[in-house]
Amino acid sequence: MISAPLFCLHGANCVIIGRHNADERTSMSTEKKSVYKPKVISGFPEWLPEVRIVEQQWFDHIRRVFESYGFCSIETPSVEEIDVITAKGEVDKEIYVLERLQKEEGDNSDARLALHFDQTVPLARYTAQHFNELVFPFKRYQMQRVWRGERPQAGRFREFYQCDIDVINVDALPLHFDAEMPAIVWEVLNGLPGMKDEKIQIRISNRKILMGLCEALGIENITEATRIVDKLEKIGEESVCNQLTAQGLNDSQCQKIMTLAQIHSFDSSFVDTVRTLGITSETMNEGVEELAFVMENLAHLPEGAVVADLSIVRGLDYYTGTVYETVFTDDPGYGAICAGGRYDDLASQYINKKLPGVGISIGFSRLFDKLRSNGNFNTARKSPADILMLLPDEIIRDKASQMARTLRERGFKVEMFHRAQKIPKQLAYAEKKGIPYVWLPDLGEIKCMASREQSKADPATWEMTGENGGESAS
Repeated sequence: MISAPLFCLHGANCVIIGRHNADERTSMSTEKKSVYKPKVISGFPEWLPEVRIVEQQWFDHIRRVFESYGFCSIETPSVEEIDVITAKGEVDKEIYVLERLQKEEGDNSDARLALHFDQTVPLARYTAQHFNELVFPFKRYQMQRVWRGERPQAGRFREFYQCDIDVINVDALPLHFDAEMPAIVWEVLNGLPGMKDEKIQIRISNRKILMGLCEALGIENITEATRIVDKLEKIGEESVCNQLTAQGLNDSQCQKIMTLAQIHSFDSSFVDTVRTLGITSETMNEGVEELAFVMENLAHLPEGAVVADLSIVRGLDYYTGTVYETVFTDDPGYGAICAGGRYDDLASQYINKKLPGVGISIGFSRLFDKLRSNGNFNTARKSPADILMLLPDEIIRDKASQMARTLRERGFKVEMFHRAQKIPKQLAYAEKKGIPYVWLPDLGEIKCMASREQSKADPATWEMTGENGGESAS
């Protein structure tokens, strides 16, 4: 019986730990290996390649629109100091604190770090930190993941993408930027693959209107009152009134607030309706004038695209003026897919400068998952390749490779088939991956997989035409 030593490798050292005969070793090698079966982590989406292709098309489209308005891209770290996140006050989001699993005892160096829950607070910190290097008005866009410890449900994730645009200036920010934000969002959303048949509406208000009304009514805790009104669509008028009453408001005050919240108009005609309330204040008048200006500057959008909706408040109290929410008109209960507003001095906690700004955020993952679930995407393409370069024989591999390089230099995406094989099998591969064209290098011909038409083609001059050259999600 042959015996063999069994070794245990540890670092660079090799230590003999015992001897076993060959039969024992064979028995050990045939033992079933313990395998951990992976499972989905709730709230953390993960897509197959065909869905990821559509997702990338969305990012590309959004980037193009943002940059067409002069916004520049930045990216901030995934983590921020907790003191940065909470500098504005109490955070009503569940944030993930970062801590190492195997840290040394007494090491608390990571204890004050957390994953960011939005991109507005990191932007304020970034602007303050790089103030001397930036050109103002600072127009930036940011497309990154954010994290919140929410209960996962339809449209709600723990890890998700947001696509933000913001404009920040020193001391004062022109109001026309407040009108530019919804115009950009309208252009973005209506050009996204899969959004062709979806009906959306951008609802706009100004927090100064409600805050001014509360001042005129003598309400003491205005911040809490606005937070309660922000729940109107979720919990209904009766529940909002009950919560306001619990805060000490009387029936007359509640009724005035509810009357204001029910004012809607597709133009600046809401101004006259607000005046009929018979209550005025300097803050309220300022908000009405600002909202009228924004609505008038959005008159070029299609009828019904934007509405002045005075029930819109936004729960985050760093918003001080214009506020936005975008919803599906056929499914308003799904909640906001875009939101934002103006903040007069968000960065004051980080720098001794007044830096007013206005911004809007597209809830990318929330919107994307709804359309994916509705079947709005054509996910036939499992590869980004425009062309599959066939390989009928290894003898012409060099020729095929050169053709592929020529096509790539001209901007086409070309995949080389991995080995010489029968042509039908290679065509089947292209069909499974949804690659629209196959190139036959030995014949100098190209084949359209959709029409099955085959014709002579030169890699230096061929052009892709027709539906196969379009986006797969439309």
